[in-house]
Amino acid sequence: MKYRKIYECGYFRFFFRRICLNLRLFQLQSYIMAENKTVRNDGDVRDFLNSIPEVTKRKDALTILDLMEKTTGLAPEMWGTSIIGFGNYHYKYESGREGDFFLTGFSPRKQNLTVYIIPGFERYQKLMEKLGKHKTGKSCLYIKRLEDINLTILKELIRLSVDRMNRKYNL
Repeated sequence: MKYRKIYECGYFRFFFRRICLNLRLFQLQSYIMAENKTVRNDGDVRDFLNSIPEVTKRKDALTILDLMEKTTGLAPEMWGTSIIGFGNYHYKYESGREGDFFLTGFSPRKQNLTVYIIPGFERYQKLMEKLGKHKTGKSCLYIKRLEDINLTILKELIRLSVDRMNRKYNL
């Protein structure tokens, strides 16, 4: 009851609304002005992959590098500190936020080899069933070892994904 009387006070309501509005504008501005952390750089892809201490993971990463290069016909580039991307596109959201990102790529993470299938996996369910042992996130394909999956299916998944992105962004 005590708090209700305070809130009903016109002066308090005015400042409360003003504070909420300013907070919301600050959050919105921070969202719009936020820089993308994963940006293309001039790091050497092969030096990065050759620095992987675990032999099997390094070998798998070099195999994926070769497979993606042949499948996409694009040169690999470093994005951020640990992602190898192929190609790029420019996106712009309705909110006004925009940036550049790779069409497809991968990252040899500690737990898994992560392959980025940017359009997601919904339209590729039949291929995913034939792929082998894996896990997925929204656009991430997590693979423990390449020997666990069918590389022909992975190659087709990458090709279809890049084709989809090229059509979507008129590349």
